[in-house]
Amino acid sequence: MIRGLVAILVVVVAGAAALVYSIGRGWLSEPQTPGVVTASPIPTALLQERNALQQQSALAAGVAEPDQILFGDLHVHTTYSLDAFALSMPLSQGEGAHPPADACDFARYCSALDFWSINDHAEAMTPGNWRDTVASIRQCNAVTQQDAPDSVAFLGWEWTQIGSTAENHYGHKNVVLRHLDDAHIPTRPIAARLAGVNDQGRLRANPFQLGLLPFVARDRTYLSMVRYLLDLLAVDPCPTGVAVRDLPDDCRESAATPAELFAKLDDWGHEALVIPHGTAWGFYTPLGSSWDKQLDARQHDVGRQGLIEVYSGHGNSEEFRAWREIQFDATGGPTCPPRAPDYLPSCQRAGEIIEERCRADGESDEKCRQRAGEARQHYVEGNVQGFLTVPGTTAEDWLDAGQCADCFQPAFNYRPRSSVQYMLALSNLQDPAAERFRFGFIASSDSHSARPGTGYKEFQRREMTESGFGSFARGIIPGLEGDSVAPEARSVPWEPPEPGGFAFFQQRETERSGSFFVTGGLVAAHAAGRSREAIWAALEEKTVYGTSGPRILLWFDLLNGTGEEGEARLPMGSEVGMARRPEFEVRAVGSLEQKPGCPDYAVNALSPDRLHRLCRGECYHPSDRRRRITRIEVVRIRPRVRPRESLGRLIEDPWQVLPCPADEAGCRVQFEDPDFTRETRDTVYYVRAIEEPSLAVNADDLRCERDARGRCLAVHPCPGKPYDDDCLATTEQRAWSSPIYVDFAP
Repeated sequence: MIRGLVAILVVVVAGAAALVYSIGRGWLSEPQTPGVVTASPIPTALLQERNALQQQSALAAGVAEPDQILFGDLHVHTTYSLDAFALSMPLSQGEGAHPPADACDFARYCSALDFWSINDHAEAMTPGNWRDTVASIRQCNAVTQQDAPDSVAFLGWEWTQIGSTAENHYGHKNVVLRHLDDAHIPTRPIAARLAGVNDQGRLRANPFQLGLLPFVARDRTYLSMVRYLLDLLAVDPCPTGVAVRDLPDDCRESAATPAELFAKLDDWGHEALVIPHGTAWGFYTPLGSSWDKQLDARQHDVGRQGLIEVYSGHGNSEEFRAWREIQFDATGGPTCPPRAPDYLPSCQRAGEIIEERCRADGESDEKCRQRAGEARQHYVEGNVQGFLTVPGTTAEDWLDAGQCADCFQPAFNYRPRSSVQYMLALSNLQDPAAERFRFGFIASSDSHSARPGTGYKEFQRREMTESGFGSFARGIIPGLEGDSVAPEARSVPWEPPEPGGFAFFQQRETERSGSFFVTGGLVAAHAAGRSREAIWAALEEKTVYGTSGPRILLWFDLLNGTGEEGEARLPMGSEVGMARRPEFEVRAVGSLEQKPGCPDYAVNALSPDRLHRLCRGECYHPSDRRRRITRIEVVRIRPRVRPRESLGRLIEDPWQVLPCPADEAGCRVQFEDPDFTRETRDTVYYVRAIEEPSLAVNADDLRCERDARGRCLAVHPCPGKPYDDDCLATTEQRAWSSPIYVDFAP
């Protein structure tokens, strides 16, 4: 033990000497800069042409007076986010820094978005980073005319909360601000308090890892990581119990729960949206996590938290499944659930791996069964770190354990009780003051390379998805995920590491998760115009929908809703009370096929080097051919009214499947619910418009070989290095409407 402590001390001292040397050479005096926004707007004539083509498609689909449908991305990280910065380093095969100006140029010239927001992790934002971000977003908006801008950029951040247990986990939420002037934005973003942070919100780092960093530095890029960490560690936490406007400008403000976050936003008083995302993503979400605890008058702000991200580059969080990834006994202790016909719990697979190894060593059946039972228990006690309790495993060893095998492009290690469908089926039967979740649906990218709207083409897996997370931690710290640990024929209990540094990624399944990153989704807004005000109004009114990347056109209306003048057509996102049978109409038009390369305005605006570095030589470049919509799927959810009602029976997915004609002009269908007046209960309806099959990056995630019963026999994960395989597979891209909430009101 003494020898180990001496070794650590030597590393730290030597690392400090290396830091002093680096400072002397000036290597740590070069912070990131926000970059320079290209001052060349998209030609107005081109915007008018795009709108005219969209209007023609809308009219052909039977939309009498169509609003513009504008496409955007409300979830974008630059390398001001610590994880994005680490991913950008050459050590992880990164491209170097991608600051806010890159995001602006990418949205304008590469993906041709109508709007987007910046959402760097508040936990890693210094006061200087925040000031640079505000200035850069203002520059981005100043490029174009304000009454009909080519691209609107919103200011925001991500509140990145991660709990250590299901009980204290609330998840990640993006905060998007309406305004840009100093009088209407907070002085600083509001961070979450995480593991590795003390009660006052001060970041901590493992001194061994800080001392080690200079030694892994092969050039100045790596040393800039040290500079990044030192800048973060230098920021003091804000004092508690002080009004937000009375806090120092240069402190780190934090909130431990959604209730605290909403209270601070109330204290500021500025217009803001709070958008949960990645809710079913099990990369960091503890086993057994559920959104029940957030259906609370304090933890849910109806006014601000009106939208939810159902899909992103991190996968789909829409669908509920009745199986469980963990169970609890009468005393509250964790136990391993049995295998389901369509689901293999990871704890069960842990037992299988150990039992297979045990038998290979020639041990008795009884001993091997005993060790398998220990492995299952060790796994659930290890929670998201459970995979570390089985020494020396590879991604292939785990098969498809923990995954939703029949979901559309699911989030990794799926958590069904944090899915969007589960949320919509909840009711707080103990607290009448707690309103049900009535979310509008969006999708976005969750890009960590300053690339809003990456789903415009299916290419460049390394740059256009977050697949790099599958290998970058392994490159920085050796010994991750068992790659230097010998396989053993028995499991080991999980022991928490010292907090700080890269411990978060050391304790996550980075490699296996790399096969689940896809190109990002989009939010589509039915807006009265192109202005910031028109887009914000659509977001607040929930006249929005999400897509898995393609620019599908979608309208979903209640035909016989009650308006101010009697019967009225009500759009997606509406809430209405009625006692008669609801009647609905759906109209959908497929996305435009893409031409290779980039349009002239992008080529003329950007230098060849910048066009290649940002867009990788490919931009949103639509042809005049549209993909077909093959069918409309209707989902019906009847929120719980009695404590013991099975949510699996209340969530009907799909409730109806309506076929569409083989016509590029689109699809128009109607349906009604004859059960509504008989059941006399509130009901939620939304639709999915499904496109004809096409190829997409990572669409087959682990690429399982399955037997006749559908069980996975072997997997072929997408390789982490090199990235010359885009892992293309056939999928059915789609759009999700915002729901229409029909309450029974006699």
